[in-house]
Amino acid sequence: MEKLHSVNRRAVLKATAAAGFAMTVASVLAADPIKIGFGMSLTGPNAGGGKMALLGLEIWKDEVNANDGLLGRPVQFIYYDDQSNPSLVPGIYSKLIDLDRVDLVISAFGTNQIAPAMPTVMQKRMVFMGLFGTGVNDAFKYDRYFQILANGPEGNRALSRGFVEVALTMNPRPARVALAGEDTEFGHNILAGARANVAAAGLNIVYDRGFPSGTVDYSPIIRGIQAANPDVVFVASYPAASSGMVRAIDEVGYKPPLFGGAMIGLSFTSTKTQLGPLLNGIVTNENYVPEPTMKFPGIDEFLRRYQERAAGAGVDPLGYWSPFAYAEMQILAQAVAAVGSIDQAKIADHIHRTAFKTIIGDVSFGPNGEWERSRILTIQYQNIESRELGQFRIPGKQVILYPPEFKSGELIYPFGKGRGS
Repeated sequence: MEKLHSVNRRAVLKATAAAGFAMTVASVLAADPIKIGFGMSLTGPNAGGGKMALLGLEIWKDEVNANDGLLGRPVQFIYYDDQSNPSLVPGIYSKLIDLDRVDLVISAFGTNQIAPAMPTVMQKRMVFMGLFGTGVNDAFKYDRYFQILANGPEGNRALSRGFVEVALTMNPRPARVALAGEDTEFGHNILAGARANVAAAGLNIVYDRGFPSGTVDYSPIIRGIQAANPDVVFVASYPAASSGMVRAIDEVGYKPPLFGGAMIGLSFTSTKTQLGPLLNGIVTNENYVPEPTMKFPGIDEFLRRYQERAAGAGVDPLGYWSPFAYAEMQILAQAVAAVGSIDQAKIADHIHRTAFKTIIGDVSFGPNGEWERSRILTIQYQNIESRELGQFRIPGKQVILYPPEFKSGELIYPFGKGRGS
């Protein structure tokens, strides 16, 4: 009889706990949602980054809604495809703020999509979390803008600083530099920073030209650079141009001592598997690679969840930039929880004065909304043997050269040696 009573008591307690959990979930779901709005590039040339970022955001949303939501309210995303077209961005954010009445806004992926949203967001005095932008706030100086990219206080210079520092380790020391950049907001910002870093290093610029966004044939650009006979070639480009430049150097057979730059898109898995061994020797920027020096708490578990959901979903299967989208929401959620409301001024103040724990490490912001300290990685593709996906999951293929605290290998140079010739 006692045994039966014990079993029944356990059953009652279990049922009560289950009912309590169900009531909590029901209570959260019944509350008015906290609406977070954004544009995202889900079609067009930037869709690879946009879809990767969106999945990282969705993983965060699902987790927070499974754990009582935010301020006891469910989180709802309202977003629109900006089609990788900056001209559509202002209208999207006007709609989000004025018609959809979102509580919080975050950006799309990338500089070219963040900058057009700034005037609208600033007019409404909303906190704006930017994802992978460079130098966006240098001109706006908006006190409620916060950037999720490890550029540091000098964003325009951050994406070329490591490249120049790596170049200076070459023997003999390089002297002549070529700069080529896409004629976009991103390209202009990055080349401005590169000029400053090159001048500070005492190097000479022998080629400095832009090229139109949407260029089809990059071979004439490469031949023009080759004619200038530089020791170092730095390229600032978005995904389509990055792939085009890599293919063009192979077609032309051009092998300067050092080649690379801020070549956005080479990080995308689809690009890696398309280019394969053509990546060897290229020195470029990264934010996360699976090197042993990058084991932040929680990053492996997040990537496991991402990669499970990415399988067959038409998004980047590795997702090495997606942790930054997740971390963006960690920071925003921690600030909202600390403030206890959706008060934009209080949220911005809390973010400015707080160090945040995230899956991409500790993050603190400076006065202009950039990270207090740069942590952009400069990596070199090494020993890429095929177009097979699995090799990009292991160390030793995307070797970190800079900064020193994350360095995981040595530069292979000249460029031809890195490509086996």
